[in-house]
Amino acid sequence: MADASIQDITDSELVAMLSTAKQELFNLRFQLATGQLENSARIGQVKKEVARANTELRRREILAAEAMAGDAS
Repeated sequence: MADASIQDITDSELVAMLSTAKQELFNLRFQLATGQLENSARIGQVKKEVARANTELRRREILAAEAMAGDAS
């Protein structure tokens, strides 16, 4: 998923995407440990998806906090 499309989705969709990516990462790590993993590069891809989702969630959190601080002043 490209960065621009992550910025366009809603908070609930972003949280769902994060949850799905974390579950996939868990499954990939499990496959790696049991020797069943066919595409080891996918682990890095999914880690980046998780990081992008977390970064976008944090960015939105900071923007909301700044908006609240601006309204309180």
